[in-house]
Amino acid sequence: MYNLRSLDALRAFVESGSVSQAAARLGRTQPQIGRLLAGLEKELGFDLFSRNNRRLSLTAEGLRFFQHAERVLAGHDALTRLASGIRQGQKDSHLRLLTAPQVASLILGEALRAMAARVPDFTATVDTRIRLDAEAVVEQEHFDLGVTVLPLAHAGLKVEPLCEVEAVAVMRRDHPLAALPQVTVEDLTGHDMVVTHPRSLLRQGLEQHCRDAGVTPRCRFEASNGVVVCQMVALGLGVALADPFVARSSPAPQMVMRAFAPSIPVPYGLFFPTWQPRSDMVRDFAALVVQAARHEAETLTRSLRRRQGGGAA
Repeated sequence: MYNLRSLDALRAFVESGSVSQAAARLGRTQPQIGRLLAGLEKELGFDLFSRNNRRLSLTAEGLRFFQHAERVLAGHDALTRLASGIRQGQKDSHLRLLTAPQVASLILGEALRAMAARVPDFTATVDTRIRLDAEAVVEQEHFDLGVTVLPLAHAGLKVEPLCEVEAVAVMRRDHPLAALPQVTVEDLTGHDMVVTHPRSLLRQGLEQHCRDAGVTPRCRFEASNGVVVCQMVALGLGVALADPFVARSSPAPQMVMRAFAPSIPVPYGLFFPTWQPRSDMVRDFAALVVQAARHEAETLTRSLRRRQGGGAA
């Protein structure tokens, strides 16, 4: 079993970028850190590092190992905080949250503010991932509650519906389609599109509606996720369909949203690990997340409807 000192040395090296800075961070000498890293590498039986002019950098295998080691260290850090809190007589008021970046800013932010006002010693760790799949979530292990786009199915997870929004058309403010109160699938004809990967809910919904309407979309650019799609649209590379939460959280004032027809529902859900019971803190926070998410979804819907009715952009 790898000792925590070696894993700590690895994390310090990766985060600081050098053996000398890792040594300074951990209060050790450079030779001590070097021996810990060399010993870990020997124990593993494969190269963690490539060496060039006496400088170390992670190999592909080293990066893969570190990504999993980081979870072990995060679990150890959590245990350390828990033990310290128990010694000091503190209640368990720390939550570990797992979600996509756009949810962290739009939904969790409001819930975190409300919980912090309600519970003075409340703390939280928010782990964001661009993509959340069931296997990766279950491997995470150290979380109390998560939010993601559905479907998400796994025997180790309890999934509950949160809210549903509808995909929107996004484009630069100076794009011809921005003048429309609502963009239809037929309106996309002849326009360059930025699309997500073929397995995504939005891409599949777009292609199905195009087949039904006898329209061939001009999919000129493709990106791995909706965040990058919105960034590309903001650069003027075309029009796209987007999750409205993603579009709303995009820091691109020149990008606008328009309602899209036919509808492509984007369902969101809460998920919990089945291997641990829900505390009162988790239940209370989940209720705040539901309230914030549904309010945000309703606000988005009203905004798009006002535009369709002739309101301001």
